[in-house]
Amino acid sequence: MTAYDATYIQQKFIDYCRINTRSDERSDAIPTTPGQVVLLKTLETELHQLGLTAVSYSDEDAYLVGKIASNLKDQTVAPLGFVAHVDTADYPADNVQPIVHPNYDGRDIHYPAAPDRVLSSTVFPALQTLIGQTLITGSGDTLLGADDKAGIAGLLGMAKYLQANPQVLHGDVWLAFGPDEEIGRGAGRLIASRFPVEFAYTLDNGQPGDIAYETFNAAAATVTFNGTVVHPGEAYGLMVNAALLASQFIQQLPAGLVPEKSRGYQGFIMVLSNEGNVDRAEVKLIVRSFDTGEYRAMKSHLRREVADLNAQYGADRVSLTMQEQYRSPGDVINQHPYVVNLVHQAYQQLGLKINHIPFRGGTDGDFITAKGIPTPNLFNGGGNFHGPYEYATTEQMVLLAKTLTTIVKQHVQSDQRRDETPLKR
Repeated sequence: MTAYDATYIQQKFIDYCRINTRSDERSDAIPTTPGQVVLLKTLETELHQLGLTAVSYSDEDAYLVGKIASNLKDQTVAPLGFVAHVDTADYPADNVQPIVHPNYDGRDIHYPAAPDRVLSSTVFPALQTLIGQTLITGSGDTLLGADDKAGIAGLLGMAKYLQANPQVLHGDVWLAFGPDEEIGRGAGRLIASRFPVEFAYTLDNGQPGDIAYETFNAAAATVTFNGTVVHPGEAYGLMVNAALLASQFIQQLPAGLVPEKSRGYQGFIMVLSNEGNVDRAEVKLIVRSFDTGEYRAMKSHLRREVADLNAQYGADRVSLTMQEQYRSPGDVINQHPYVVNLVHQAYQQLGLKINHIPFRGGTDGDFITAKGIPTPNLFNGGGNFHGPYEYATTEQMVLLAKTLTTIVKQHVQSDQRRDETPLKR
């Protein structure tokens, strides 16, 4: 049996890191930057070379999809998929110069393009677990692109392995590569019919053994306060100070429900800004919770505060608008525990310690799950994401490829006798 091609995985990662795919929230284009199209088209060629079928790119959703066709003769299993995003975060990404550090020894790495920056295992202790591996970094003045080009490289590594080893039995496996994840726009546009799977996994951040099937439920809120302006010398009984109403509103928020006192599965309400004067004021907030009931209660609290202020100061004095940003896939995935239990089985086969992660943000899986495709997040083999200290190792990207292959193989064995044991945090 042909081994995983570490050289291929490493080189693809390096090649893709050199393409500037930084997304841009100020752009209305789909995708928001041309470099993302460059990488998606490059990947389209690669998928054809790897023998995938049904390869297609759509200008409508800017997703590239392709299928590793089933090689089962007397059995059918539900199709599954894997998803990686091509864009990188809001940090310089021009002229990325990946540097390979073979047999990393744990000593400080001094960046050639930024001499004042040092990648130190003392500052970043996770590096100590990578001693002996092939570490890949940037040059210090840009990000590297490990988020999520490490996921892309690992996914291609799995595809190449299955191509080289046709004796490995698998059903239909779909790959999807999408844009604009870092600004929360990509997966919401995905045309689900182009990705005909029963369930899928994103490969976005995380360490080997991680699985995140719960994220925040998220909403943004804006509260507007309308005052009554009169001369302060004649204000008795007449003036209503919008700035003070805004302060009163903030003071009535739950005191301990703030991000600086929140961790793990705890949620929060965060005041982003408080601006205004006597005539008009505006408070912007975000609401975050893993628990759907608590999430609803938080939003109800905001509505009650607004109603109470209007009852006290007059109707329409205060108004509230709320916008849903994303929903945790947890409620849906809890109804389909096989999707997570299948990963548990694969991790156990590989000797990986299972680590359930409360993903304190959102993933593409939130939007894809909302389209009827339960989609937890796994890992991608990188670290220190979104800045100049980003890194990945060849060995962890190979491990990702091996993990994905193991999930695909285990699914063939388990699909007809699914483990639907309820999930526990």
